[in-house]
Amino acid sequence: MFIFSPYSYTSNKSKMDQSNPELKQRSVVSSFVCSDAGVTKVALFRRSEKVSTYQHHLAPISGSIESHETAETAAWRELKEETTLTPRDIDLWRKGKPYTFSDPSVGRQWTVFPLLFRLKDSREGGRGEEGIQIDWEHESWEWYSPDTIQDDEKFGGVPRLKESLRRVWFEGDMNDGASKALTAGLAELKADHQSGSHELTSIALRVFRDVIAQMKEAIDPKWWETARMAAWHLWKNGRESMGAATLNAFLGLLADMEGIVHDILDRNIKLERLLALLDHHLDKRKDMPTRIKRSFASYLEHNFLPTAIAWPTPSLVILTFSASSTIRDSILEAFASLPIPNLDLRILESRPLCEGVNMASSILSTFQSRFPPSSDRHLKLTVYSDASAALASKGVDFVLLGSDRISDSGSVSNKTGSLPAILSARHVCPAAKVLVVSELEKVAEPGAESDHSHEENDPKELVGCWVDSGIKGVKILADGIEADRDNTNYAVEVKNIYFEWVPARLIDAYICEEGTLDVIAIQQKAQQVKEKADRYFDQL
Repeated sequence: MFIFSPYSYTSNKSKMDQSNPELKQRSVVSSFVCSDAGVTKVALFRRSEKVSTYQHHLAPISGSIESHETAETAAWRELKEETTLTPRDIDLWRKGKPYTFSDPSVGRQWTVFPLLFRLKDSREGGRGEEGIQIDWEHESWEWYSPDTIQDDEKFGGVPRLKESLRRVWFEGDMNDGASKALTAGLAELKADHQSGSHELTSIALRVFRDVIAQMKEAIDPKWWETARMAAWHLWKNGRESMGAATLNAFLGLLADMEGIVHDILDRNIKLERLLALLDHHLDKRKDMPTRIKRSFASYLEHNFLPTAIAWPTPSLVILTFSASSTIRDSILEAFASLPIPNLDLRILESRPLCEGVNMASSILSTFQSRFPPSSDRHLKLTVYSDASAALASKGVDFVLLGSDRISDSGSVSNKTGSLPAILSARHVCPAAKVLVVSELEKVAEPGAESDHSHEENDPKELVGCWVDSGIKGVKILADGIEADRDNTNYAVEVKNIYFEWVPARLIDAYICEEGTLDVIAIQQKAQQVKEKADRYFDQL
């Protein structure tokens, strides 16, 4: 059975291989809609007599995942068909870990992908409850407190209703302090569009420490399961598009935690050791950028310096498209360590957040403090618009690329605009080397690039830039975006996509804390990630 989901977990496959071949296997989404106005409530819909299974039972909005769909795509389709709700009215709040169960009474083996959507009110442009208009598949709907939803015949829900809910509503499995710490941490991660994945991972680990400190219960198998589920949520429901680093950090941490959890010790001693371990992992992360800087300097020393030093006026020409602090520091550290007097650094501006100017100002400030005018070092710093990638590529020695995720094939997900920049450099300056400068923890578990979360951000970021700049016609465009498509003959969209994939064939080397790696080493690392992820998240 194939799992259609950007957040699906291949470890489900082991369970499905043991399935009853007489049962029809079906992948479905279970989309819960909640209102967080005051006390959180969950909408449940009573299925009508016209549906094929579970007539008159309470359920979330459910439906099959078609072969061409992700779970999220199917959820949005089903929500619009069965309730008229669209992204105008709701936003995706949480994803739950998929699971599989059999129901011989209807001849099905279900693989369920739980999702939780938050209902927007009128202040956010939504229609509120008025937007929920059910179709023939349901006969009514009501709000329920999450605590009252049960998996029993008396409650009248579809099978495993509470199980599906608990996978997106972790508050039911945690005490108040732990759940509040996790909820606040997820909100912080979701809202942070400035930090890179290294910084976001550190934030996720600090949040996890807060959650662990609040988990006052006995440290037993149930406690360990809850802790692992909290880690899963921080990976999947923070900024999943940048979550490969978070996953790797948690896998290393959980491996170290496991021994303490299962040791025969007083509960308070265990907790003290677990918190000390978390502090150690956080401190250890501070050394990673230094090791990467050394690796980059070593690469240049062996692969660039022998040729460059023979030039009449040696210079290092670099093009980059990143606000990565690791790349910023690596450039200056390498330049300082090489007997090359001139650094020609070209930075492509990125929109709508305009991170290029931040990168350029930081480099200039550091250069000024490190290399006084009396030194023999010279910096030529040029900021180009991202549309000028071809012009900026003329005569470059290296194109430096950060990464938010590295697939098992060696392809790299990075800031949108990276692929055009590299293609331009390959055309204009074929001799230029494309280097990925990144932590090894960015390597993701095996899976096609299309299986990984595709992050689309609020188009208001772009529209806001146009408004602030006084661009004419913005109001007409904005009105077109908000128009009711059922009553118009046009559709207007503004896409604000942060990341795109750069194929491995366009990359010459991967510079990380362990040195210079090739695609084979990346593939081996990805397999290790899968094995560890299966161990700690498979049975959740």
